[in-house]
Amino acid sequence: MTFDYKKEYKEFYLPPRQPGIIDIPEISYIAVQGKGDPNMPDGEYKAAMQMLYGIAFTIKMSYKGNHKINGYFPYVIPPLEGLWYQDGSDCGIDYSRKQDLRWISMIRLPEFVTREVFDWAVREASGKKKTDFSKAEFFTYHEGLCVQCMHIGSYDDEPLTIKKMETFLKEQGYKTDHSECRMHHEIYLSDPRRTAPEKLRTVIRLPIVKE
Repeated sequence: MTFDYKKEYKEFYLPPRQPGIIDIPEISYIAVQGKGDPNMPDGEYKAAMQMLYGIAFTIKMSYKGNHKINGYFPYVIPPLEGLWYQDGSDCGIDYSRKQDLRWISMIRLPEFVTREVFDWAVREASGKKKTDFSKAEFFTYHEGLCVQCMHIGSYDDEPLTIKKMETFLKEQGYKTDHSECRMHHEIYLSDPRRTAPEKLRTVIRLPIVKE
């Protein structure tokens, strides 16, 4: 049976459209850091996608090759995620300044993937694709206490959902808690190349602290 993180961890990947508070444990990812508008056709973000998926598929298919991994199980590659921030901003994202965005794009790693397995996958993907994948990192992130909800619609309409989340937080006695270590987090459940903007599903997650 194939393991699907979205189905097994619905509380992380399939929240309702109404905000809720959740405590996120430490999770390991393939990650690539970059900056700039993610919509630029030949920008850093597009290159990051190629690295992330190149390594993710290398690990997923590795059990069929010569590299034997202890604890391997068949699984669906988890969805793309992103941590977003901007220099000089401590209150989340200013959507009018996309050119100033900094981001950490990432895909969750299965628990059997050690740093040794990750390093092997980077070398393997680099050799097969004839591309340097060394910018990819083995990234462990402990997110902690957050508010999250499902956003349906265009990425540019996210501020409306975030406002709803902030209103909920105030009612519950919390506030957002952005910092260099705690960032605006998005999980992309739809493929924007195949999905109409008004139907895109994105999990929005914000770090919080008690008022």
